[in-house]
Amino acid sequence: MSAMTTKKEISMTRLLPILMVALTLFTTAAHAAAPGITGTPAPGVFNLTAQANYISQPDGEMIYSWGYGCQTTSATFNPPASKMPGATCSSMQVPGPTLIVTEGQSVTVNLTNSLPLAAGNTSILFPGFTVTATGGVAGLLTGPAGDAAPGNTVKYTFTAGTPGTRSYYSGTQSDLQVEMGLYGAIIVLPATPPTCTNVNLQAEAANGEADYRLTANGAAFDHPASCYDREYLFQFSEMDPRIHTQAEQQAAAKPTCPASPNAGCMDVATEPYHPAYFMINGRSMPDDMDTNYATQYPHQPYNGNPHMHPGELVLLRIIGQGRWQHPFHEHGNHVRILARDGNLILSATDTSKLAGPLLFTTTTTPGVAMDGIFYWTGKGLNWDIYGHNPASTDPLAKLPCDPDANGYNIHVAALNYYEWCADHNKALEKAPFGDVSSGGPVTLPDANILTNGAWFGGSAYLGPNATVRATGPTGTTPPSGTIANPPGSEAGLAFMWHSHNEREITTNNIFPGGMMMMMLVDSREFQINESN
Repeated sequence: MSAMTTKKEISMTRLLPILMVALTLFTTAAHAAAPGITGTPAPGVFNLTAQANYISQPDGEMIYSWGYGCQTTSATFNPPASKMPGATCSSMQVPGPTLIVTEGQSVTVNLTNSLPLAAGNTSILFPGFTVTATGGVAGLLTGPAGDAAPGNTVKYTFTAGTPGTRSYYSGTQSDLQVEMGLYGAIIVLPATPPTCTNVNLQAEAANGEADYRLTANGAAFDHPASCYDREYLFQFSEMDPRIHTQAEQQAAAKPTCPASPNAGCMDVATEPYHPAYFMINGRSMPDDMDTNYATQYPHQPYNGNPHMHPGELVLLRIIGQGRWQHPFHEHGNHVRILARDGNLILSATDTSKLAGPLLFTTTTTPGVAMDGIFYWTGKGLNWDIYGHNPASTDPLAKLPCDPDANGYNIHVAALNYYEWCADHNKALEKAPFGDVSSGGPVTLPDANILTNGAWFGGSAYLGPNATVRATGPTGTTPPSGTIANPPGSEAGLAFMWHSHNEREITTNNIFPGGMMMMMLVDSREFQINESN
């Protein structure tokens, strides 16, 4: 099948109205985790290849790209393939496979150069590690044997250093090869993590949820203050299609390079730089909210669609993989930074305490990685987000809220675990429900008025039954079957996470798109399935 035929088919099947995204956002089961591979045939051994193929964009374009991938279809996955249906490691993907290793582990990466001959040499840099390269040819940034000539293999060996998230990317003609897609992430897990006694995980287990964290006992570093409940990896990059078109045309026009096959014979102008696509994990919105390993993205396996329950500690692994800085804003709370490039940020006077900053935007500098914690509880909103109503006949509307020392509900197995008890039984509407003595801050709009927007779910409460619980056993507003919140479906509070550079939330200058996703805060009655 030709690239043009593929492009036409993609355009016909995927140029759907943006309204359809709004109608399906809250009813899809598209979640995220931090999926990757641990090595094959042995832990810490990665046999990769660099190849060319096409990746897709929401406007229907198929963009010629280069990417790292697995030399064979077999791989050992973490989370295990049994938890991640459809898990695959193709011969080329953008970003490259996430390499998951353990602190102190010996790591071997064998890279075979299967790029078009005109591209010349390629390589991988592993910033933050002391790397030995063998079997290759001299490279400007990779040393005397660090580049893989066309059709040849170079071997990189190093010992995994301190825990944390880092990037890897091409060290050969980086202005072109990184732009084309030759980058990825490496996650180093702590060798001796502390045991985390985390009540949030007990609450998840009580509701039948599986644990998808990469570390068995849930600490990101060898430090007791680094415990977490969920984790997600976000790699931010941009793409100038003009550069990709030049590379595609020259690869086809120059099947051989008689002058110097190792150096290649492409002459692609990488300046001036005018990116039109802005991506999270190789996809643009709304594609980034589809499932991990979705079949419609064979070369873009990772998504970006985080979910959480109130009170959970969410570990964000963030990398700037492109040429630009990206000021990414996580609505709902600041992000407490734990580490940068594997360097845990501790207090200078008390190393038992973390000292990372609280960031309003996690600005990603090219090549720099950071680990941070995000959480949301609903504290201080001045209304009961669970829709409790003491006058209701529904038992769920009368759940108790008994505060711990910090003011949060202590009942681990309850759907309102971690509720901020000071707001318990407070109505959102100015007209109070039941016997509540004082109303809340707003009057809810009518869900039937479409001018409110299709993104409006009809309820400011957590859980598919919360509107009924708040208004009484029958419920009145919104009507049962509202498009964004049908009975029995997920009904969470959505926080838009997006770049604060306005152009970066477009796809080829069309809004919405680009670097945008949603953090969905779900009621505990909704089981967050991170397998997809």
